[in-house]
Amino acid sequence: MYEWNEMVQLMVDWVEANITESKSLLKMSEQLGYSPYYCSRQFNQLTGMTLRDYVWTRRISRAALELRDTDQRVLDIAVKYGFSSQEAFTRAFSKAFQLTPTAYRKAPRPIKLAIRQEVFSPYHYGIKEREKMSNVHLKPVETKVEFIPAHKFIGIWDISVQNYGDFWNHGHNCDEVSGTLESMSNHVLPGQLGQTAGWFYQNGQKGYLYGILVPSEYDGTIPAGMECRDIPESEYLVFFHPPFDYLKDNGAVMGAVEEAAAKFDPKEMGYEWNEEIGQDYQRHFPEGYGYAVLRPVRKKI
Repeated sequence: MYEWNEMVQLMVDWVEANITESKSLLKMSEQLGYSPYYCSRQFNQLTGMTLRDYVWTRRISRAALELRDTDQRVLDIAVKYGFSSQEAFTRAFSKAFQLTPTAYRKAPRPIKLAIRQEVFSPYHYGIKEREKMSNVHLKPVETKVEFIPAHKFIGIWDISVQNYGDFWNHGHNCDEVSGTLESMSNHVLPGQLGQTAGWFYQNGQKGYLYGILVPSEYDGTIPAGMECRDIPESEYLVFFHPPFDYLKDNGAVMGAVEEAAAKFDPKEMGYEWNEEIGQDYQRHFPEGYGYAVLRPVRKKI
Protein backbone atom coordinates (compact mmCIF):
# COMPACT_ATOMS: atom_id res chain seq x y z
CA MET A 1 0.00 0.00 0.00
CA TYR A 2 2.83 2.39 0.85
CA GLU A 3 5.42 0.87 -1.44
CA TRP A 4 6.14 4.20 -3.08
CA ASN A 5 6.51 6.04 0.22
CA GLU A 6 9.32 3.65 1.03
CA MET A 7 10.79 3.88 -2.46
CA VAL A 8 10.75 7.70 -2.48
CA GLN A 9 12.42 7.66 0.92
CA LEU A 10 15.18 5.57 -0.66
CA MET A 11 15.48 8.29 -3.32
CA VAL A 12 15.85 10.90 -0.57
CA ASP A 13 18.52 8.76 1.10
CA TRP A 14 20.32 8.40 -2.25
CA VAL A 15 20.26 12.16 -2.84
CA GLU A 16 21.63 12.87 0.64
CA ALA A 17 24.42 10.30 0.24
CA ASN A 18 25.40 11.71 -3.15
CA ILE A 19 24.61 15.40 -2.63
CA THR A 20 28.04 16.59 -3.82
CA GLU A 21 28.33 14.03 -6.61
CA SER A 22 27.33 14.34 -10.25
CA LYS A 23 25.73 10.91 -10.31
CA SER A 24 22.72 10.84 -12.59
CA LEU A 25 19.05 10.13 -12.09
CA LEU A 26 19.56 7.23 -14.48
CA LYS A 27 22.05 5.59 -12.10
CA MET A 28 19.70 6.04 -9.17
CA SER A 29 16.75 4.63 -11.08
CA GLU A 30 18.81 1.63 -12.16
CA GLN A 31 19.65 0.90 -8.53
CA LEU A 32 15.97 1.14 -7.55
CA GLY A 33 14.75 -0.87 -10.53
CA TYR A 34 12.40 1.70 -12.05
CA SER A 35 12.63 4.07 -15.00
CA PRO A 36 13.86 7.65 -14.47
CA TYR A 37 10.43 8.95 -15.59
CA TYR A 38 8.55 6.77 -13.10
CA CYS A 39 10.91 7.68 -10.25
CA SER A 40 10.51 11.39 -10.99
CA ARG A 41 6.74 11.09 -11.26
CA GLN A 42 6.33 9.29 -7.93
CA PHE A 43 8.72 11.66 -6.18
CA ASN A 44 6.69 14.63 -7.36
CA GLN A 45 3.41 13.08 -6.28
CA LEU A 46 4.61 12.42 -2.73
CA THR A 47 6.71 15.53 -2.08
CA GLY A 48 5.03 18.16 -4.22
CA MET A 49 8.28 19.03 -6.00
CA THR A 50 10.34 17.62 -8.80
CA LEU A 51 13.35 15.51 -7.97
CA ARG A 52 15.54 18.04 -9.79
CA ASP A 53 14.22 20.93 -7.69
CA TYR A 54 14.67 18.91 -4.50
CA VAL A 55 18.33 18.22 -5.32
CA TRP A 56 18.84 21.91 -6.14
CA THR A 57 17.29 23.16 -2.89
CA ARG A 58 19.19 20.64 -0.74
CA ARG A 59 22.49 21.51 -2.40
CA ILE A 60 22.03 25.25 -1.97
CA SER A 61 20.98 24.72 1.67
CA ARG A 62 23.97 22.53 2.49
CA ALA A 63 26.20 25.09 0.78
CA ALA A 64 24.70 27.83 2.97
CA LEU A 65 25.71 25.95 6.12
CA GLU A 66 29.27 25.61 4.83
CA LEU A 67 29.38 29.35 4.10
CA ARG A 68 28.27 29.96 7.67
CA ASP A 69 30.45 27.42 9.44
CA THR A 70 33.69 27.17 7.41
CA ASP A 71 36.27 29.46 5.86
CA GLN A 72 36.31 27.65 2.51
CA ARG A 73 36.36 29.91 -0.52
CA VAL A 74 32.97 30.67 -2.03
CA LEU A 75 34.20 29.25 -5.35
CA ASP A 76 35.26 25.97 -3.73
CA ILE A 77 31.86 25.58 -2.07
CA ALA A 78 30.13 26.38 -5.35
CA VAL A 79 32.09 23.74 -7.24
CA LYS A 80 31.64 21.18 -4.46
CA TYR A 81 27.86 21.44 -4.77
CA GLY A 82 27.77 21.21 -8.54
CA PHE A 83 27.68 24.83 -9.69
CA SER A 84 29.63 25.66 -12.83
CA SER A 85 30.99 28.95 -11.50
CA GLN A 86 30.87 31.33 -8.55
CA GLU A 87 28.55 33.54 -10.59
CA ALA A 88 26.10 30.69 -11.16
CA PHE A 89 26.22 29.87 -7.45
CA THR A 90 25.61 33.51 -6.52
CA ARG A 91 22.59 33.70 -8.81
CA ALA A 92 21.13 30.51 -7.36
CA PHE A 93 21.84 31.53 -3.76
CA SER A 94 20.30 34.97 -4.29
CA LYS A 95 17.22 33.39 -5.87
CA ALA A 96 16.80 31.03 -2.92
CA PHE A 97 17.53 33.38 -0.03
CA GLN A 98 17.35 36.95 -1.38
CA LEU A 99 20.96 37.77 -0.50
CA THR A 100 24.37 36.92 -1.93
CA PRO A 101 26.67 34.22 -0.53
CA THR A 102 29.22 36.87 0.43
CA ALA A 103 26.62 38.94 2.29
CA TYR A 104 25.37 35.85 4.11
CA ARG A 105 28.87 34.82 5.14
CA LYS A 106 29.60 38.31 6.52
CA ALA A 107 26.34 38.49 8.48
CA PRO A 108 24.53 35.14 8.82
CA ARG A 109 20.84 35.56 9.52
CA PRO A 110 17.79 33.26 9.65
CA ILE A 111 16.97 31.94 6.17
CA LYS A 112 14.57 29.24 5.02
CA LEU A 113 16.80 26.25 4.34
CA ALA A 114 15.32 23.25 2.56
CA ILE A 115 15.06 20.32 4.97
CA ARG A 116 15.42 16.62 4.24
CA GLN A 117 12.09 15.13 3.18
CA GLU A 118 10.42 12.35 5.14
CA VAL A 119 7.68 10.43 3.36
CA PHE A 120 8.08 7.01 4.99
CA SER A 121 7.30 7.21 8.70
CA PRO A 122 6.72 4.75 11.55
CA TYR A 123 3.03 4.92 10.61
CA HIS A 124 3.75 3.69 7.07
CA TYR A 125 6.19 1.08 8.36
CA GLY A 126 3.63 -0.25 10.82
CA ILE A 127 1.05 -0.77 8.09
CA LYS A 128 3.58 -2.36 5.74
CA GLU A 129 4.93 -4.75 8.37
CA ARG A 130 1.83 -5.32 10.49
CA GLU A 131 1.72 -9.04 9.71
CA LYS A 132 5.41 -9.47 10.51
CA MET A 133 5.77 -7.06 13.43
CA SER A 134 7.69 -8.55 16.34
CA ASN A 135 7.94 -7.23 19.85
CA VAL A 136 9.42 -3.77 20.16
CA HIS A 137 12.86 -3.45 21.68
CA LEU A 138 12.20 -1.28 24.72
CA LYS A 139 14.82 -0.65 27.35
CA PRO A 140 14.07 0.64 30.85
CA VAL A 141 13.40 4.38 30.95
CA GLU A 142 16.23 6.11 32.79
CA THR A 143 15.71 9.07 35.13
CA LYS A 144 18.49 11.57 35.76
CA VAL A 145 18.98 15.21 36.73
CA GLU A 146 20.35 17.86 34.37
CA PHE A 147 20.96 21.56 34.95
CA ILE A 148 20.08 23.94 32.11
CA PRO A 149 21.28 27.52 32.56
CA ALA A 150 19.14 30.59 31.93
CA HIS A 151 18.49 30.81 28.19
CA LYS A 152 16.16 32.15 25.56
CA PHE A 153 13.74 30.01 23.59
CA ILE A 154 13.03 31.10 20.04
CA GLY A 155 10.07 29.47 18.36
CA ILE A 156 6.32 29.07 18.30
CA TRP A 157 3.95 28.49 21.23
CA ASP A 158 0.51 27.21 20.21
CA ILE A 159 -1.99 26.93 23.07
CA SER A 160 -4.61 25.21 20.89
CA VAL A 161 -2.68 21.94 20.32
CA GLN A 162 -0.91 19.43 22.55
CA ASN A 163 1.15 17.21 20.25
CA TYR A 164 3.58 17.22 17.35
CA GLY A 165 1.19 16.11 14.64
CA ASP A 166 -1.56 18.57 15.55
CA PHE A 167 1.01 21.37 15.78
CA TRP A 168 2.03 21.00 12.13
CA ASN A 169 -1.60 20.61 11.04
CA HIS A 170 -2.53 23.91 12.69
CA GLY A 171 -1.18 26.38 10.18
CA HIS A 172 2.54 25.95 10.89
CA ASN A 173 4.63 25.04 7.84
CA CYS A 174 7.03 22.29 8.90
CA ASP A 175 9.47 22.84 6.05
CA GLU A 176 9.67 26.60 6.56
CA VAL A 177 9.84 26.54 10.36
CA SER A 178 12.35 23.67 10.54
CA GLY A 179 14.43 25.08 7.69
CA THR A 180 14.62 28.52 9.31
CA LEU A 181 15.59 27.05 12.67
CA GLU A 182 18.23 24.89 10.98
CA SER A 183 19.82 28.09 9.64
CA MET A 184 20.16 29.21 13.30
CA SER A 185 21.73 25.95 14.51
CA ASN A 186 25.03 27.72 15.15
CA HIS A 187 23.35 29.62 17.99
CA VAL A 188 22.00 26.59 19.87
CA LEU A 189 22.73 26.58 23.59
CA PRO A 190 25.75 24.33 24.30
CA GLY A 191 24.69 20.88 25.43
CA GLN A 192 21.37 20.94 23.55
CA LEU A 193 20.58 18.82 20.50
CA GLY A 194 19.10 21.49 18.25
CA GLN A 195 15.44 21.88 17.38
CA THR A 196 13.32 21.15 20.42
CA ALA A 197 9.63 20.56 20.98
CA GLY A 198 7.63 20.28 24.19
CA TRP A 199 4.66 21.50 26.16
CA PHE A 200 3.87 24.73 27.97
CA TYR A 201 1.22 25.69 30.48
CA GLN A 202 -0.84 28.87 30.41
CA ASN A 203 -3.74 29.69 32.73
CA GLY A 204 -4.25 26.03 33.49
CA GLN A 205 -4.20 25.03 29.81
CA LYS A 206 -1.58 22.89 28.08
CA GLY A 207 -0.15 23.84 24.69
CA TYR A 208 2.68 22.75 22.39
CA LEU A 209 5.90 24.53 21.49
CA TYR A 210 8.62 24.15 18.88
CA GLY A 211 11.91 26.02 18.47
CA ILE A 212 15.49 26.20 19.72
CA LEU A 213 17.25 27.05 22.96
CA VAL A 214 19.87 29.81 22.59
CA PRO A 215 22.15 31.51 25.15
CA SER A 216 20.54 34.24 27.28
CA GLU A 217 22.80 36.87 25.69
CA TYR A 218 21.52 36.19 22.16
CA ASP A 219 20.52 39.49 20.57
CA GLY A 220 20.20 38.48 16.92
CA THR A 221 17.27 38.39 14.55
CA ILE A 222 14.02 36.70 15.57
CA PRO A 223 12.44 35.07 12.50
CA ALA A 224 9.07 36.33 11.34
CA GLY A 225 6.22 34.43 12.95
CA MET A 226 8.32 33.38 15.96
CA GLU A 227 8.78 34.72 19.47
CA CYS A 228 11.73 34.89 21.85
CA ARG A 229 11.16 34.26 25.56
CA ASP A 230 13.55 34.29 28.51
CA ILE A 231 13.62 31.00 30.42
CA PRO A 232 15.19 30.99 33.93
CA GLU A 233 17.85 28.50 34.97
CA SER A 234 16.61 25.27 36.48
CA GLU A 235 17.37 21.67 37.15
CA TYR A 236 15.37 19.20 35.08
CA LEU A 237 14.39 15.59 35.59
CA VAL A 238 15.28 13.84 32.34
CA PHE A 239 13.26 10.75 31.45
CA PHE A 240 15.35 9.05 28.80
CA HIS A 241 15.40 6.06 26.46
CA PRO A 242 18.70 5.40 24.61
CA PRO A 243 18.96 5.19 20.78
CA PHE A 244 16.39 3.00 19.06
CA ASP A 245 15.06 2.01 15.65
CA TYR A 246 12.89 4.94 14.57
CA LEU A 247 10.66 3.08 12.13
CA LYS A 248 10.08 0.02 14.30
CA ASP A 249 10.00 1.35 17.85
CA ASN A 250 9.24 5.08 17.80
CA GLY A 251 5.68 4.96 19.10
CA ALA A 252 6.41 2.50 21.89
CA VAL A 253 9.52 4.37 23.05
CA MET A 254 7.81 7.76 23.10
CA GLY A 255 4.81 6.31 24.90
CA ALA A 256 6.97 4.67 27.60
CA VAL A 257 9.04 7.80 28.22
CA GLU A 258 6.05 10.13 28.33
CA GLU A 259 4.17 7.82 30.67
CA ALA A 260 7.17 7.67 33.01
CA ALA A 261 7.45 11.47 32.99
CA ALA A 262 3.76 11.96 33.66
CA LYS A 263 3.52 9.50 36.55
CA PHE A 264 6.78 10.25 38.35
CA ASP A 265 6.68 11.82 41.80
CA PRO A 266 9.74 14.10 42.13
CA LYS A 267 9.58 13.79 45.92
CA GLU A 268 11.29 10.42 45.46
CA MET A 269 14.44 12.36 44.56
CA GLY A 270 13.95 15.28 46.94
CA TYR A 271 12.45 17.62 44.33
CA GLU A 272 9.19 19.28 43.42
CA TRP A 273 8.05 20.46 39.99
CA ASN A 274 9.34 23.95 39.17
CA GLU A 275 6.17 25.61 37.88
CA GLU A 276 7.99 28.92 37.45
CA ILE A 277 9.52 27.61 34.22
CA GLY A 278 6.14 26.82 32.73
CA GLN A 279 7.31 24.43 30.01
CA ASP A 280 8.73 20.94 29.44
CA TYR A 281 11.07 19.90 26.65
CA GLN A 282 11.31 16.91 24.31
CA ARG A 283 14.53 15.66 22.73
CA HIS A 284 13.94 13.38 19.76
CA PHE A 285 16.93 12.05 17.83
CA PRO A 286 16.22 8.29 17.63
CA GLU A 287 19.39 6.79 16.17
CA GLY A 288 21.89 9.28 17.60
CA TYR A 289 20.57 10.21 21.05
CA GLY A 290 17.27 8.50 21.75
CA TYR A 291 14.21 10.16 23.20
CA ALA A 292 13.79 12.22 26.36
CA VAL A 293 11.26 14.36 28.16
CA LEU A 294 12.69 17.05 30.44
CA ARG A 295 10.57 18.45 33.28
CA PRO A 296 11.88 21.35 35.41
CA VAL A 297 12.27 20.78 39.15
CA ARG A 298 13.65 22.50 42.23
CA LYS A 299 14.82 21.16 45.56
CA LYS A 300 11.93 20.54 47.90
CA ILE A 301 12.07 22.81 50.91
